[in-house]
Amino acid sequence: MLKKKKNLVLWGVVLFLAWNGLLLLFLWNHPTSSPAEGDLLTAQVIRLAQDAEAELEKQKVLLRQIHHRYNAAWRRRHRGGGGQGGGGEGAKQPPLPSKQPPPQPEPSPPLPPTTINPSTTTLPILVMACDRSTVRRCLDKLLRYRPSAQRFPIIVSQDCGHLETSKVISSYGDEVIHIHQPDLSDIPVPAEHRKFQGYYKIARHYRWALGQVFRRFHYQAVIVVEDDLEVAPDFFEYFQATFPLLVSDRSLWCISAWNDNGKEQMVDVAEAELLYRTDFFPGLGWLLLKELWDELEKKWPAAFWDDWMRQPEQRRERSCIRPEVSRTMTFGRKGVSHGQFFDQYLKFIKLNDRFVPFTQLDLSYLKKEEYERSYLAKVYAAPEVKVEELQGNRRRELSPVRLQYSSRDSFKAFAKALGLMDDLKSGVPRAGYRGIVSFVYRGRRVYLAPPSDWAGYDPSWS
Repeated sequence: MLKKKKNLVLWGVVLFLAWNGLLLLFLWNHPTSSPAEGDLLTAQVIRLAQDAEAELEKQKVLLRQIHHRYNAAWRRRHRGGGGQGGGGEGAKQPPLPSKQPPPQPEPSPPLPPTTINPSTTTLPILVMACDRSTVRRCLDKLLRYRPSAQRFPIIVSQDCGHLETSKVISSYGDEVIHIHQPDLSDIPVPAEHRKFQGYYKIARHYRWALGQVFRRFHYQAVIVVEDDLEVAPDFFEYFQATFPLLVSDRSLWCISAWNDNGKEQMVDVAEAELLYRTDFFPGLGWLLLKELWDELEKKWPAAFWDDWMRQPEQRRERSCIRPEVSRTMTFGRKGVSHGQFFDQYLKFIKLNDRFVPFTQLDLSYLKKEEYERSYLAKVYAAPEVKVEELQGNRRRELSPVRLQYSSRDSFKAFAKALGLMDDLKSGVPRAGYRGIVSFVYRGRRVYLAPPSDWAGYDPSWS
């Protein structure tokens, strides 16, 4: 085993020396005689460096795969007494190694194929971290429920440079890939936005981290979570099952694990398998494709990235998938928003606690044409009731029921009266689809809906 490890080390040294030798030879044979030529040389060197970095990343991946496969084979062999027939009753087992090899800094995961095959494409988890040492709670649940380290590698991107948080993340060794946002400087902002400096840094971090996932690691999709999110037991199952929908249905642009109106008394826990389309971008545990990042990266905002995603110019009439019962919950009251919505809504979100085998279910009802045909028919076939009847718990024989609104003010009044989140972003209600918000009130299904001749969202309703 020592001999094989030495061979791996020697191979790495050869790669390092070969690259530096090529660089010196290139510089030697290309003397500069003018600033313009110097600029050209610089550009060529940068391109060479980028190509070499990509090649070295591939070599690191190969070395890691060889290392892990060899270790796995070694452990299987000695656990089983040397294989079939190799370990008799008196066979002496060699001791297990007392010390694991030290993790490599910022290792690169395997490169995925360039075309998306939903059944085999790697789905990395990108954990956005800053200065919460409680990120351990997030990582522990991800690692506990993760069905495959190969299919779902975990990348933790840390901003802020917070030492204690960095130590917590590093303590996981090679179970996670720990990358560091290099630019920790303050961002020049308008005077009236000084108190929003944190939102500018978050947007910068998201842009850098997503760039790393898609440009450096070359993944085709990613699931994004924050460091204050706890995931459900079927979190990975949920995304694995809905990923093919995102790939095949061009009217979708994300899969989210979050229900904005997912307070325990407002969801049907008996229907934890129920999924919806929504025109509202939920975030808080969401899956996107590389092609969406190709579209968004060049116009990524300086701040308030999530509300920017909810604007018509970005959404472009596309929808997300979201669950009846959330597959994430937030435990981070303290943050740049200073607990906005947390005490009133977020801390009451019900986290699903039973495993739903989504990959064994038929989710074709979520495709746009079929969904609109069946869902809209169900909503507008429900008898209409008044808000007073709901609050008075009258007409109990009716379920589901529909409560109709016709203006921004009536929507907000009904939402407040029934305990829903009442804010609208570019005219879109939270968790809404074609203006319809589905929820449970006092044990029965309610659809808060616009008239059936709904003509589209009015951004002035925000």
